[in-house]
Amino acid sequence: MKQEKTKLGKFEMQLLAYAQLRKKEFISSGEIASALDINAEQEWKLLNRMATSGLIIRLKRGAYLVPSHLPAGGRWTVSGYYILSKLMEVIKGRYQISGSSAFNFHGFDDQIPNRIYVYNDRIFGEKQIGGTDFVFIKTDVKRLGSTKSLKTPDGIDAVMVTKTRALVDAVYDWSRYNTLPRAYGWIAETLKKDPDITEKLIDDTLKYSNKGTIKRIGYLLAQIGIADDRLLELKRKLGPAKSLIPWIPGQAAKGSVNKEWGLIVNGGTPL
Repeated sequence: MKQEKTKLGKFEMQLLAYAQLRKKEFISSGEIASALDINAEQEWKLLNRMATSGLIIRLKRGAYLVPSHLPAGGRWTVSGYYILSKLMEVIKGRYQISGSSAFNFHGFDDQIPNRIYVYNDRIFGEKQIGGTDFVFIKTDVKRLGSTKSLKTPDGIDAVMVTKTRALVDAVYDWSRYNTLPRAYGWIAETLKKDPDITEKLIDDTLKYSNKGTIKRIGYLLAQIGIADDRLLELKRKLGPAKSLIPWIPGQAAKGSVNKEWGLIVNGGTPL
């Protein structure tokens, strides 16, 4: 079915011309009323109409992203990563992409993600922006790190977590992503293929996780044959493991007790 072209009215054309002549990526409520000599209600209706028809993208209340030239067919299509990058520019936030997008990107999971999970220091909650679904996870800036630049088709450098950080997130945030015990298999398989990143995984575990994650990853590394001397830092950070947690959360906590890592081993280990 042929997509119907969006018909542009006088004000739509004037708004796009205004932004393009000034090479503006962003426009905000208030400036358009002044620039086009219209009142606030007319401005609101114009911006709402253009965002609904896909000519511009509403990033947040009062802030819009505009194309550098009139999109073919009248509808502007950009990647979710592009939208995310521009949103963070507007709200002056630090961010990194993790979750299902990262698991797919790094080849752990072949499921195509239908939303983008974003750790950041500014906003939280589920939002749809420009046709893309986002889950924003607000976190302390200390938990942001271990990232790589991802060049998108739009020419944007998006911020993706590294392979080792994605693995740590899969264990740390297991309840959000439903990744345990699958993530144990991802870690075992990854280290088997690329043993050189073991230290990086340990480093990311120390920097960006909590005691429960240290227990689970430490035990797993011991089970897959990582030498004891390489696990000393994890044990030191953990301290005396007094309380017990299940190796596989969500399953009955029945099994042998591993006092070294403070775990109830209620399932097998992927080797």
